[in-house]
Amino acid sequence: MKLGLLTSGGDCPGLNAAIRAVVRTANNRFGYETVGIRNGWKGLHDGDIIPLPPKSVAGILARGGTILGTSRFNPVHDPDTVAHCLENIALHRIDGIIVIGGDGSLSAGYELSKLGAKIIGIPKTIDNDIAGTDATFGFYTAVQTVTNAIDSLHATAESHHRIMIIETMGRNSGWIAVTAGIAGGADMILIPERPFNWDRLCRQLVTRHEVKRFSIVVVAEGAIAEGEGIITTGQLDNFGRPVYGGVGYAVAREIEQRTGISTRVTALGHVQRSGTPVAEDRLLATTMGVQAVEAASAGKWGQFMALNSGHIVTVPLSEMKGKTRYVDDRTYEIAEIFFG
Repeated sequence: MKLGLLTSGGDCPGLNAAIRAVVRTANNRFGYETVGIRNGWKGLHDGDIIPLPPKSVAGILARGGTILGTSRFNPVHDPDTVAHCLENIALHRIDGIIVIGGDGSLSAGYELSKLGAKIIGIPKTIDNDIAGTDATFGFYTAVQTVTNAIDSLHATAESHHRIMIIETMGRNSGWIAVTAGIAGGADMILIPERPFNWDRLCRQLVTRHEVKRFSIVVVAEGAIAEGEGIITTGQLDNFGRPVYGGVGYAVAREIEQRTGISTRVTALGHVQRSGTPVAEDRLLATTMGVQAVEAASAGKWGQFMALNSGHIVTVPLSEMKGKTRYVDDRTYEIAEIFFG
């Protein structure tokens, strides 16, 4: 069997661990040939395909990013694009493709699978928002990065008697914000799932300021106030999703105007995606990579790897398309105990 492998969408810690696991399992256990499709789905469209022997993945386990490159190219954007992708699968005699990507990338893989392409997905995203799996790799490293930032900002917030706003990623779900916020001891956490009330927020901050003299507020990029829309750049990505940005600064301006308390912003941005993956991400990526090849060997096409109660299982790609894994009420209730 000849397996193609690509990484698509935003990069995240653990991609190279997954690549290594797929290549080593395919070659060492099954004797399969592996080829790398560079720069995500764009590489399949352009025919940018390279050999991926075991020696090519030596020493990459702890590296951030992806040795294959990535892009947000949409392979099902139009009929011509789809045709090019399917033609290159046949031209390069690829028996199946393992796609490592987020919701947009895996949804595109599902659409190609309906047209005859043999696809298996490995879910990755720091947002942890893919439906059908308890967790995605990349998330744990992002949470650790944000937790470290909260720890660091406590000292300057207390020293200057300020409110510090930390903006995290999280378009539609606030898993990074709420998880790191709990771990870092945030005084308020604003997430997309829970529209916040300006009056209540500012009242809690003022009350806290009278005693503690500082506050840490973690804001997911998709957070919204009651009755208001999301803050975006006005642009869409290649999968038709809005590009978010600036919510931390908008929240800081409003808080400072309403409370008179000095407020500053740290927007962590892409630093959440970078760096050395923590052990949890390396382990999850490796396990999913191994079992993705096992699924290919068993002919379980049109599926993706999912973590379910501590075990990796296969789930139909159709189960995640158009769905989002949101922060559950219980998790946010735990966070709220420590607000104010």
